[in-house]
Amino acid sequence: MPLAGVTLASGKRRWLRIERAVLLAAATLILVLTVVALATLIRHIIVGGPERLGGLELLTSSVVSWVVNVAGFALLFWQLDAGGPRGRTTGAKIRPDWLFPQTAPGDAAPGWAPGYVDYLYLAFSTATAFSTTDVMPLTGRAEILMILEASIALVTMVIVASRAINVLAN
Repeated sequence: MPLAGVTLASGKRRWLRIERAVLLAAATLILVLTVVALATLIRHIIVGGPERLGGLELLTSSVVSWVVNVAGFALLFWQLDAGGPRGRTTGAKIRPDWLFPQTAPGDAAPGWAPGYVDYLYLAFSTATAFSTTDVMPLTGRAEILMILEASIALVTMVIVASRAINVLAN
């Protein structure tokens, strides 16, 4: 509803604030539910459950958890960095959380601003390499978020995916 309101309403400033709040809440909810689902999977692996999960179910669950983790953090990064999309496009003087190579002093691409795909790349790199690649965190908030994302991805791969491969191999 708020997302449609942004495009239809004449007083866009208020709708943009509502949109940002909704997207931040959605990203947070997605990530909390991902952690809960991951914890449930790990509990099921360790303790067991009413029915035994097969290797294919575990592998599929780990892939879905990893993809949702990446997409959720990309959305969160996109909404938080430098005041969100609106803050970046209006030139608001809000300190950025990440330094993209295109904005580095001496390498700056005039008029360039990161979009969702750039934050998706950042989230994918963090979840795959468990570290920064070419985008550097500039704030403690960015570092903590990247640590959290990499931790969720690591647990997903080490515990759930490796157990799935073990079950499939036997």
